[in-house]
Amino acid sequence: MDNLLDFSGKTVLVVGGSSGIGNGMAQAFRARGAAVHVWGTRASADDYVGEDGSDMEGLGYSQVDVSDPAAIAATPLPFDALDVLIHSQGAVLYRRQEFSVEGWRRVMAINLDSILHISNHCHDALAAAKGNVIAVSSIGAFKATFANPAYAASKAGAINLVRALAIAWAGEGIRVNGIAPSLVDTKMTKVTMDSEERRERALSKIPMGRFGTVEEMAGVALFLASPLSSYICGQTLVVDGGLTLT
Repeated sequence: MDNLLDFSGKTVLVVGGSSGIGNGMAQAFRARGAAVHVWGTRASADDYVGEDGSDMEGLGYSQVDVSDPAAIAATPLPFDALDVLIHSQGAVLYRRQEFSVEGWRRVMAINLDSILHISNHCHDALAAAKGNVIAVSSIGAFKATFANPAYAASKAGAINLVRALAIAWAGEGIRVNGIAPSLVDTKMTKVTMDSEERRERALSKIPMGRFGTVEEMAGVALFLASPLSSYICGQTLVVDGGLTLT
């Protein structure tokens, strides 16, 4: 089993890998021997030093505005052949900002459009390695989200985009799958996690009685990128402690 989760000699690009779930995934692959590069929003990796939920040790880094297709196209890939591409970029806007034209466009550009543009940008490198694409979505794709229409729509769109890319690229040896987490304590979920009332309300709906961890999400990514899942194609795995069962 350990050999099947050994990524020595493999290459991994984690978009949104500077913090939270993406950073946990980046470090999980690095710990298992992979060369890992991340894309983030800040000027350099040093700008994340000391920030909770961010560990940039041993990771390559590029600043990329993934909301801009031109910026994506202009960014050189760190590897000639790419074994794993992880999409963990994400945005959410509160106080009904997503109902505005600008708010809607920004969230959709980051959460959905960029998955296609980046995947296309990496296609040849993925094909060369017979690689894997993993898109981090959300259970928000399956449940209504109060005052966040762009977030909900973008995550639902990401799940079907996974299916579309999977069927388009499977013949080239590229597997495309996704992960739909529920609440994990990260920078993006602070609005809920820092509010005792919201936190307890959310926790009461989870049958397993606890929130998921970054490490648990990383474990699913390792599985999807490994030979253990070699016949899984176009699926988004729900990783939510049973929340969507209620």
